[in-house]
Amino acid sequence: MRIATTIFLTDETITPVRIARELEERGFAGLYLPEHTHIPVERISPYPAGGELPPQYGRILDPFIALGQAAAVTETLGLGTGITLVAQHDPIDLAKQAATLDHLSGGRLTLGIGYGWNREEAEDHGVEWSSRRALVRERVALMRALWAEEPTAYQGAFGSVRASYAYPKPVRGGAPRILVGGAPGPKLFAHIAEYADGWMPVGGGGFSESLPQLRQAWDAAGRDPGDLTIVPYAVAPNPGKLAHYEELGIDEIVVLLPSADEVTVLKALDEYTPYL
Repeated sequence: MRIATTIFLTDETITPVRIARELEERGFAGLYLPEHTHIPVERISPYPAGGELPPQYGRILDPFIALGQAAAVTETLGLGTGITLVAQHDPIDLAKQAATLDHLSGGRLTLGIGYGWNREEAEDHGVEWSSRRALVRERVALMRALWAEEPTAYQGAFGSVRASYAYPKPVRGGAPRILVGGAPGPKLFAHIAEYADGWMPVGGGGFSESLPQLRQAWDAAGRDPGDLTIVPYAVAPNPGKLAHYEELGIDEIVVLLPSADEVTVLKALDEYTPYL
């Protein structure tokens, strides 16, 4: 079982360089960073976890720049986004950012992607809320065209790209590992089976019902069962939970660290280290 971490890195927390070095030295598998470009003050969208939105949501560092710093001071630490709000990006720019980070890190990138929950944030990016899933699906297809070994054109309802020279390429060929976040359901599972490598569910509960549904969608799409990756995200670990995940064939989890100063974060790492 590989144990990675996620944290809301901000202008007030431990730095990307410091936490990356600590994680690699201790033997953690990776560092996943969330994304929000901004949080509009006038907000209608409820916080998914309930209650007031924590202040760190409006202070998050750009994940690709922060992960670039982490890559520069580590050799083996996995680097991931959890999640990238693909609908809020120009896909040509995002394809270049992801491929560059993957190339410079020696193929260590996992591109965790999702559809978002903050309607006001997305609308400021020009995203039509009702079509964001279809938009993300197309933008992944456009990025795959740019990552292809030979110049490949893509034409979709939301955008297009000419056959182009676009380097660097993702190290593993075709694309970095892509995991889709989101609540379980037929539409999500169909999209995962169509264009991703697996699922990144927040919390990691309810698998007895959801995993058979995902595997059924995966099989229906003609995918190899051995290629499906499931990475529970923002997990609070305990021995029983890890044993249960192992029985389900899950070999990587992401534990949540506090969005805090260096002393507090290192103390949390001390508490998680025995699970390694």
